[in-house]
Amino acid sequence: MLENFLPHAMLKAKPNLELRIRTLKKDWATVYDMLSGKENNNFSWDEHRQMVVTEDASHKAADQFKHHSFPYYDQLTSIYAKY
Repeated sequence: MLENFLPHAMLKAKPNLELRIRTLKKDWATVYDMLSGKENNNFSWDEHRQMVVTEDASHKAADQFKHHSFPYYDQLTSIYAKY
């Protein structure tokens, strides 16, 4: 179907979707570790803005999620979190 809309782009849907899923899972795991890790007292989740909130940006991934929302966090938690 992708080839019908973009015939000369030479894109394949399956590898692009798999890459997007891997990226979402990696980003979710980073946020999940920040929020539920052993040393999670520096991080909290802003439900309204769908962002990680922190006073101390010592975590290297905190910068990525401090200024960008992650709207799929709740849905991905229900998929990937092991209870």
